[in-house]
Amino acid sequence: MNIELYDMCLIRKYILFFLLLIFGIPVSAQIGEHRNDFSIGCNGGYVMSSVGFEPEVQQKQHGGITGGLSLKYTCEKYFKTICSIYAEVNYAQVGWKEDILDRDNNPVIITDTQQPMAYSRTVNYIQVPVMAHLAWGREERGLNIFVNAGPQFGYYLSESTKTNFDVKHMPKTDNDRVSPVVAQDTMAVENKLDYGIAVGLGAEYSIPKVGHFLAEARYYYGLGNIYGASKRDYFGKSNYGQIVLKLSYLFDITRTKNVRRK
Repeated sequence: MNIELYDMCLIRKYILFFLLLIFGIPVSAQIGEHRNDFSIGCNGGYVMSSVGFEPEVQQKQHGGITGGLSLKYTCEKYFKTICSIYAEVNYAQVGWKEDILDRDNNPVIITDTQQPMAYSRTVNYIQVPVMAHLAWGREERGLNIFVNAGPQFGYYLSESTKTNFDVKHMPKTDNDRVSPVVAQDTMAVENKLDYGIAVGLGAEYSIPKVGHFLAEARYYYGLGNIYGASKRDYFGKSNYGQIVLKLSYLFDITRTKNVRRK
């Protein structure tokens, strides 16, 4: 067995083991129909995010854009399941948008300007999800349905704040805000590396010699915190929650020959 074939077998076994851990697929010693398909492309979409602060900070969904490079390697068709590894390298605008209310759920009004208090923080990341990709349906031409699941890593690039008041000197207001938690307004992101779990559901339409068109809804749950979470820190928890709606296009680089596809 040459080194290249040996490495390919190791990759296939690793992928199937990974799928077993996540989805409980009954992988046996018998391997399914081999695939060696690799495709590359781009993606873009809209991300809605918030931060799970503890103590709690009332929020609305923060909106931002996301987009980047997409890669998919298909290694196996196991019964009717098309098994792949799907990865992306994306730029993403995430963060949080505060919902500043009084005890009657009315906006807190700044006395001098008569405007509702507003605060949002945009944090820019490079995000890299690496996911198991399982699909059911048409492989050659037509539609299939897929699920994605796996780890995601993010690296902090920069941040910006949009507000209509001085965060260091709170303005006089007509009504009092119900939440006294304001420490986050003056704190820069402390932990540059973010990580968590991403899960998605979507559909793919394939056209031979043209490419693959994907639409997906994805949820990301952060396992890391943007601020310190020790007993001496203000926040016990500050992790991201993100909902992503995106479209992707991929074209084939390599395609397994002499296999039956439907």
